[in-house]
Amino acid sequence: MEFTIGGRLEVRITPADVGKRVSVRRRTDSGGTGAEFTDVVGVLTSWNDGVVSITRKSGESVHIVESSLVAGKVVPAAPARRRGPAASFEELAAVTARAWQPVESEALGDWRLRAAGGFTRRANSVLPLGDPGLPLGEAFGRVRRWYEGRGLPAYVQTATGAEGTQELLCAELEEHGWRREVSAEVRIASLTPVGDREAEVSAVRLTREPDAAWLARYQRFSTPGPHVLRVLGSGPSVWFATVPGSGDAPDAIGRCVVDGRWAGFMAVEVAPEQRRRGLATTVMTALARRALDEGASAAWLQVEEDNEGARALYDGMGFAGHHRYHHYRSA
Repeated sequence: MEFTIGGRLEVRITPADVGKRVSVRRRTDSGGTGAEFTDVVGVLTSWNDGVVSITRKSGESVHIVESSLVAGKVVPAAPARRRGPAASFEELAAVTARAWQPVESEALGDWRLRAAGGFTRRANSVLPLGDPGLPLGEAFGRVRRWYEGRGLPAYVQTATGAEGTQELLCAELEEHGWRREVSAEVRIASLTPVGDREAEVSAVRLTREPDAAWLARYQRFSTPGPHVLRVLGSGPSVWFATVPGSGDAPDAIGRCVVDGRWAGFMAVEVAPEQRRRGLATTVMTALARRALDEGASAAWLQVEEDNEGARALYDGMGFAGHHRYHHYRSA
C-alpha cells in the first residue's frame, strides 16, 4: 500500500473521514531496537480522544492510538468481483432475509424486529436496514425490551466488508455494550456451473415440505414445534432435498429457496459415515437444476468462518465471498 508523497509518509485522514474506507500504517512497539509497522484497512468508525477506530472486513474492530499513526489515506471501496453475478449488499440482505422469515415481526422505523421462538438467529434478530427513527441508544433499549417480552435474547444482525455495509452500526453496538457472538460469510456464484456438475441426482428426492426423515437429519432441529416448520417453509419458492439412507435418517439433505434470479442453499448436511462420497455436491446439483428450471441464474449461501470442509466444497463450486454478517447480542 503506497502512502508516500515525494518520498514522505503522510497521514492524510482526519475525523471528517469517519464512515469512509481507509488504509493506515501505525508504529508498533516490538520491544526491539528498530521500529516496526502494521497496516490496517477498513472503515473508519470513530476518532475520539486520541483513539482511531477501524472496522475490518471481518468485523474485527481495531483501536489505534492517534500518536502511533505514521501514514493514512482514504481508499476506494473494495474492487468489484470479477466472476459470478453482480450484487449489491442491499439486494442480498433482502434476499437472504426472505429465506429465513420469522413467525412474528414488528417495524422500528426502517428496522425489522423478528422472532420465531428462538429457532435460528436469522429469524430471531433485528434486521437494521436503514434508520430506526430514534437515537441509537433509545432504539437499542426498545430492541432489548421487545425481545425480553418474548423470553428471547436480543440480537442485531449486521454486515461488513462490502459497499453499503454497516461498520458504523457495528461500532455503535460495541460502544453500547453489545458483543459480536457469531460471524459468517455470504458467498455468491453463478448458478449454471452448480447445476452442470457431474452428479448422479436420480436418488435425490425433492419435496415442498420437510418430512420426519428430513428433520431427523437436520442438526438444528433440537426443539420441535410449529414455529420451526414455519421458518423452514418460508420463502418465495422452497425446496427440500433428501438422499434416503438405510436407517431412519437420510444420508444427506438440503434446502433451497428460489427468489427471482437468486437460489439460496442452506441446511446441506450429510451423515458422518457417508461423508466424502460427494453427497453434498449431489444434493446441491439437484437443487440447482430445479432452481434453474424456475428461472434463477445466481446462487448464494452462508457459511461460518470455522467450517473448513464446507468452505473447501464451495470454493470448488465457484462460490466467492461477498460480505460477512454478524450477530451482536445484548450484554
